[in-house]
Amino acid sequence: MERIAIVSDIHGNMTAWEAVWKDIQQRGIERIFCLGDLVGKGPRPAEAVDQLRAACEVVVRGNWDELVAVNQDVTDFTWQAERLGTDRVAYLASLPFSYELKLSGRNVRFVHASPQSVYHRVQPWDEMNKRLAMFEPPADEAGSGMADVVGYGDVHNAFLQYLDGRMLFNAGSVGNPLDIPQASYCILEGEEGEDKQKPFNLQFVRVPYDIEQEVQIAQQHQVPALDAYIRELRSGIYRGLQG
Repeated sequence: MERIAIVSDIHGNMTAWEAVWKDIQQRGIERIFCLGDLVGKGPRPAEAVDQLRAACEVVVRGNWDELVAVNQDVTDFTWQAERLGTDRVAYLASLPFSYELKLSGRNVRFVHASPQSVYHRVQPWDEMNKRLAMFEPPADEAGSGMADVVGYGDVHNAFLQYLDGRMLFNAGSVGNPLDIPQASYCILEGEEGEDKQKPFNLQFVRVPYDIEQEVQIAQQHQVPALDAYIRELRSGIYRGLQG
């Protein structure tokens, strides 16, 4: 039985990542897949790239990873890119759009936001057709067929839904959760490469971490949109919904 930790949306929050990494190690899980957005918002993008690159077997590209790599002369992106340096930015630009494996007789696919684009946002409350489209072939592998299970990140809301017999789940966010203010990740269990249906499990894990320590680090680094970032960390409420 394979056990794979699914992490996403670290966003340069190393305080949260270190808590999640410790929990993964204590559980004896050796395989880690990351669903993107290593950087953006948070104060330590270089450390995030270095540690996730070393720890993860698979990393797919997130919207922030792409935007920082393109670096379109926007303060949020240039601030991150300057701290990353050329080699790390090149690494972010090289990340694949999607990843797929067979697990317990199911075609399991991972993307950051949706099969269409890293910018195409899908919420758990969106209309059924939009959520069902998450199982369609990804933009980079148009001939790969429909997925049985899709895992993604991007919206920072951890959830699981069964739609027409297929499983859609969001791993939530390690570094910028927008449901409750605790780091989120998933554990996927099954038999890899198995064509026959076998036992299959998905577990959600919430990890408390020292939010005020991360707040202090963000203040010391003077990240762009500092106040909004701090409010998100403390409340778990997206900045666009804050009063």
